[in-house]
Amino acid sequence: MTHFSALRTLKSMLAASLAATALLAASSAIAQVTPGVLRVSAIPDEAPTELQRKFKPLGDYLAKATGLKVEFTPVTDYPAAVEGLINKRLDLVWFGGFTFVQANVRSKGQVTPLVQRQEDTAFRSVFVTTKADINKLDDLKGKTLSFGSESSTSGHLMPRSYLLAAKIDPDTDLKRVAYSGAHDATVAAVAGGKVDAGALNISVWEKLVAEKKVDPAAVRVFYTTPGYFDYNWSVRADMPAPMKKKLTDAFLALDKSTPEGKEILELQKASKFVPTKPENYSAIEAAARSAKLLK
Repeated sequence: MTHFSALRTLKSMLAASLAATALLAASSAIAQVTPGVLRVSAIPDEAPTELQRKFKPLGDYLAKATGLKVEFTPVTDYPAAVEGLINKRLDLVWFGGFTFVQANVRSKGQVTPLVQRQEDTAFRSVFVTTKADINKLDDLKGKTLSFGSESSTSGHLMPRSYLLAAKIDPDTDLKRVAYSGAHDATVAAVAGGKVDAGALNISVWEKLVAEKKVDPAAVRVFYTTPGYFDYNWSVRADMPAPMKKKLTDAFLALDKSTPEGKEILELQKASKFVPTKPENYSAIEAAARSAKLLK
């Protein structure tokens, strides 16, 4: 009797465990797929409040174009944007070129870039300083430098790759390398004297100058990189084709000749959006592997 009683108890425990697992899986599936909602995020290359301000008109526009409720969810760091899309907690993400590559590699090719700004087909980074004795990349030797996020294309990967191309190894030739976490924070670190120089994306630099949040006479650009492919709006490859088309068409239809299009494009720092493809980011992947930044 004891043997059969123990067996029944074991079967009951196994059944309960399987039921709990099924319930957990169902809950997870519900959390990952929200009918009627398009969950959107962006790499945090600027302050969260600024990202939300810039996205609001675009979110309203995409809601009308898709018939879905659009929810923008800020993430804490660059890897969270990558993991959010891969693990189906997000549906549409604004990636930098490097974070797109990371997401595509991590998902084994299951991430699809839909569109990018025209400006992203030849994006650039700038190096800035307040120091009179820094006028070219070689002058950075023995100095302190701030990048943005370690996962940033324009705030780390590409500036690092151009330093390496100039025979300057940031890890051995510079006195110290710091990571501010965001482009505007890099400028603040340079302006505040925390570092001798910094690297950031040209779009944020031009915006800060235009909004008079930085004095270009005090903090100046001493080097601008050549162009490279950068930011894009990406989705998972398993998104239904009709929805991919709706989103792509909506972005491509934005036009500065309409009040709505003008507001959205100006906030996005874009002249227009154009189609893009994974192959556009092969040079960034190669740079990341060369710099041993791609895990």
